[in-house]
Amino acid sequence: MAAFDQLALCPELQYTLQQLGYQQMTAIQEKAIPVILAGRDVLAQAQTGTGKTAGFALPIIEKLQQSVVADHNYHQVRALILTPTRELAIQVAEKTLSYGEQLGMRVIAVYGGVRFDNQIRKMKRGADILVATPGRLLEMLIQKKISLKNLQILVFDEADRMLDLGFIHDINRIMSFAPKQRQTLLFSATFNEKIENWAQQVLNSPLKIQVAVKNSVVKEVQQIAYKVGNNSKEELLCHLIKSGNWQQTLVFTRTKRRADKVTAALLAEGINALAIHGDKLQKERITALTEFSNRQIDVLVATDVAARGLDIAALPRVVNFDLPNQPEAYIHRIGRTARAGKTGQAISFVAPDEKAYLQEIELLIVKKLQFHSIPMLEKGKLSSEKIAGIKRANNKPQRKTAKAHFIAPDLDKPSKPALRPSLISTKAKRKKT
Repeated sequence: MAAFDQLALCPELQYTLQQLGYQQMTAIQEKAIPVILAGRDVLAQAQTGTGKTAGFALPIIEKLQQSVVADHNYHQVRALILTPTRELAIQVAEKTLSYGEQLGMRVIAVYGGVRFDNQIRKMKRGADILVATPGRLLEMLIQKKISLKNLQILVFDEADRMLDLGFIHDINRIMSFAPKQRQTLLFSATFNEKIENWAQQVLNSPLKIQVAVKNSVVKEVQQIAYKVGNNSKEELLCHLIKSGNWQQTLVFTRTKRRADKVTAALLAEGINALAIHGDKLQKERITALTEFSNRQIDVLVATDVAARGLDIAALPRVVNFDLPNQPEAYIHRIGRTARAGKTGQAISFVAPDEKAYLQEIELLIVKKLQFHSIPMLEKGKLSSEKIAGIKRANNKPQRKTAKAHFIAPDLDKPSKPALRPSLISTKAKRKKT
């Protein structure tokens, strides 16, 4: 890998890189930075944790510092970085601000979930580089609180996730406020037909950069899977955390309600945990991320809202409590571990009704997940009354034996379809009468 001091960056940026301890460029940085400095549009695919933020932020800062600024009291938005989540917007803004500090670059992040007027006040003096989520930015543009008429560079960070979250219409409206003559950079952790088609619409003769096998996961991630019934997942998670003395464990669930339920189960077992999802206030989400990063809590239970905005240098493991219903999300989730060349562990709980999700994931990553036998609990150390309340098919309490507790379900057997709520309530009424 080439060294940063070989790049044609100004002395202030070189000094900042030295202070931050940046010496050797990663693959995406080595390939993307010279191309962006040359003014080309870029379509880049890189796994999470490969340093792509510096890959686009450094050349943007270099290009902006070369241009003349007419008004030093108000900073016109000359570069815009769009991200899918608030957490990622905050993270990207913090890193970009640190890179441009010596040059006095004004970097502001705007996102939903906080008071609109507070964000307007942040933009009172403008910003050289604006990092934003699509919804909040569009709101500001419509109300004419922000102007993009001087925009020179537009970046789509985690473009695949933005499309998955349905931001395409907001993004198209945002681009109508921006000059057609601009440099556009599109970064994505995964490539698919939807991304390729969209790139043709928003990019002008881009250079395509891929630094890894398409839609692959970093080889440093050890992928482990367990066959386990839905009702036994909480008990298994608690046992693995306690017996393995796990710390800084990121657990992903499919729904917000499930995240809260799992967090309550962990707390009931004396495991220090917090939940983070879309229903949490922005202040609560930032507090949870900060405490998790600072090792003040051992477990963070999250929906996919955290899959793109969490950057911890040495996160040891990720647990897929529920498999994601979109296979690309699997790559983003486990990309939170084994970052920057370090090793990590990705553990997936697979219930019978998740077999189809498993097949889609294995097809995407071109790899079969290796199932491990479930570790047996010692007799007398169960906590099913507190957490899982595991029951047999006839709804009678299951015997407290280690072997009976974690019976791996047969994924090849079709699972019984869930009853509709109306049928459940009807049956309950009949039983009561």
